[in-house]
Amino acid sequence: MTADSASPSAAAPAGSVATPAAPAPGDLLDVRGLRVVATRGAGAHAVVLDGVDLRVAPGECVGVVGESGSGKSLAVRAVVGLLPEGTAVDGGSVRLSGREVLDLPPAARHAVRGRQVALLLQDPFTMLHPQLTCGAQIADGLRTELPPLAAARGHRARRTAERREIARRLAEVGLRPEVADRYPHELSGGMRQRVAVAAALAGDPELLVADEPTTALDAANQGAVLDLLRSLQRGRGMGLVLITHDLRVAFSACDRVYVLYAGAVLEEGRAAELEADPRHPYTAGLLASEPSVRERFERLPTIPGSVPPPGRRGAGCPFADRCPHAAPVCGSTAVRLRPVAAAPRGGEPGTRLSACLRLAEIDGPLTPERVTGDAPPRAAEAPAPAGSARADDTDTAAGATSMTGANTTAGAESGSGAGDAPAGVPALRVDSVSRTFRSDAGDHVAVRGVSLTVAAGRVTALVGESGSGKTTLARVAIGLETFDAGRVDVGGLPLAPGRRPTVAERARLARRAQIVFQDPYASLNPLRTVGATLREALAAAGQDTRVGRRERAERDRRRVDELLTQVGLPTRYAARRPAGLSGGERQRVALARALAVRPRLLICDEAVAALDVSVQAQLLNLLARLQRAEGFAVLFITHDLGVVRQIADEVAVMYEGEIVERGRTADVLDRPTHAWTRRMLAALPSSTSHDRDPSGSEPLD
Repeated sequence: MTADSASPSAAAPAGSVATPAAPAPGDLLDVRGLRVVATRGAGAHAVVLDGVDLRVAPGECVGVVGESGSGKSLAVRAVVGLLPEGTAVDGGSVRLSGREVLDLPPAARHAVRGRQVALLLQDPFTMLHPQLTCGAQIADGLRTELPPLAAARGHRARRTAERREIARRLAEVGLRPEVADRYPHELSGGMRQRVAVAAALAGDPELLVADEPTTALDAANQGAVLDLLRSLQRGRGMGLVLITHDLRVAFSACDRVYVLYAGAVLEEGRAAELEADPRHPYTAGLLASEPSVRERFERLPTIPGSVPPPGRRGAGCPFADRCPHAAPVCGSTAVRLRPVAAAPRGGEPGTRLSACLRLAEIDGPLTPERVTGDAPPRAAEAPAPAGSARADDTDTAAGATSMTGANTTAGAESGSGAGDAPAGVPALRVDSVSRTFRSDAGDHVAVRGVSLTVAAGRVTALVGESGSGKTTLARVAIGLETFDAGRVDVGGLPLAPGRRPTVAERARLARRAQIVFQDPYASLNPLRTVGATLREALAAAGQDTRVGRRERAERDRRRVDELLTQVGLPTRYAARRPAGLSGGERQRVALARALAVRPRLLICDEAVAALDVSVQAQLLNLLARLQRAEGFAVLFITHDLGVVRQIADEVAVMYEGEIVERGRTADVLDRPTHAWTRRMLAALPSSTSHDRDPSGSEPLD
């Protein structure tokens, strides 16, 4: 397949097939040439989706993958008529069970939602009303013509029938009947997502669209929700569209996968075939960026750049500017999906579609090579004791690290950071710490007698299910949460139980430890520019009052530029506000702010959980490079065991407020000893887990 096989004049819109086949008689959803535009003012329009095709058969699970900004959510929101304000359908066809949806009046479109198609969102809090019980929200979507409800006579009989039906719906998603009387905030994240599933399916839709339903869940809950969705989909015979940026989720749960980029479909095919042999450089790049839980790589391959926003996409292949195989023709020739000439690895000819113009010309594999290897030496790493299979809390022989890198941060003049603690002092020591939250509803023990040491210059991962106490422990270590009993020492600074740090203690603590949260948009002041945010952090590191105001301003400007350069951002970003940055760029700013004081300890609380795999790989590579250069210690909280394998020296596993296993990363992941660790590993999505039996998990101790 050469570039000459299509010309700009003859090409169909990006992402479309040259000659669309007639809709299959049995297709539940058939989208053809969908085009969505965003109004930019004065009648101008920017194309958001350009000729997208998508079909789903009854009983089929279809995945839609791609980076943020590719148009995944918009494509399915157009199907259910929930496009955000300022966007509109500008062409194409959307048929549900053979019925054209785009031509329906608003009232009829509204009737389609919940009855023919339902939407399950990433955050169940956005779907569930906080002031209504879970049962009331399920009841709201039940069909009145259901035989048990239609047969009931009188209010009391109908109420009884409704309670039975709600209990049946809760049992269908693995929840007990008493959950009906609880409010969403009283449930764990996994339970809330199950209630959201029950509410979405209350109207018995033919098609369920799940938009990132497992992104914020730990491995065990993620596996349980995927198993639940697949079981419900098969049992009901309904179609399922799964939108995700997690390729492992797509390949484990879906029959077919569509790969979207910048509003166009670049590849489509059976999930197993796409995973084994991607036929577009973009798909190959996403696969290479995915961290592996089985092996560690010297450096994760990344896709440079970011998805171009609407209005800034060229006439040719939208991926051309980032593609390592691009040629001049790629930037000028409109792309279209074509059947792959040969279907490798047993696939049927014609089942694979790719929009790569140069696919036949590319010599060698599309997937970038990933070099395996042990963790690179840390700045303060000492050899492990001979024959040791586990690292314990006393393994602090590495000592403190003197961070004497280039003058990219403020510590050299302020005397902050590593210089505050003598050599040999761990970056963090937690001994027998407990924390109980008390309320009228009852006491909740979040942390129970936890002991943990993060050695200077080392990376320790803390993993566990949602609600296991990971974040509470991190907040205790950073002084944002009190603890009831035990001892906490941060780089030689002891924290007192039962009270928050004083103003003076908080200033000293801030120079020793910093934290990067999961959502940088929530932690960055939206009214402050990036430069103002970083200058504020530099001020916290201490100022030399002997210099004048003008000299200090010029010094801070240089330091801001150095910090931005250090995290791989252009210096011009100092004038931008958080709203003008992508998610990955905001997280880089949050990292620069944390490193401004040159801390001995950096706490990352799910810092890469919400990022696309390509952006996640960039952040992991950046963090590893900065950690080696600066020598700070890292407490890395995550539910992604693949990320743990790539970045951590040691790992501790939390379960129900206790640390149940800890040791060197390879030992814990390859030879786990606790039932919960084994359960997390068994729950990881993989291409062979389509028929995974969730009941096969061993009981917990």
